[in-house]
Amino acid sequence: METRLKTWVWVQAFLRQLEADGYMAALLSRGDDDAGAVLVKVNRFTDGCRVYTQVRTELGELAWLAGTGSDLVPESDADSYIGRQRKYDADIWVIEVEDPKGTYGIDGVVLED
Repeated sequence: METRLKTWVWVQAFLRQLEADGYMAALLSRGDDDAGAVLVKVNRFTDGCRVYTQVRTELGELAWLAGTGSDLVPESDADSYIGRQRKYDADIWVIEVEDPKGTYGIDGVVLED
């Protein structure tokens, strides 16, 4: 059986790694400490945003789903998506990564819709 990190530990490590890599990031919403879902909003400002939802594969491995689709969307659409997800699950963690140069790539497998 795989030992899973508590979500708050994973989020803190993720934020520290972003900082070490030179990205500005903010925790927009704190979720359940033990098992809250994680959304990552990558904000490319005038180019748009993408929101990734943390999921598990059939094998239980961490992966990402592009919740707002494969194309960048306006920030208002990204925020609407996050708002809808929070209505379903108030325990979601939301992290925003500022990426004006378009250099950030989410670490891990990104699943297709």
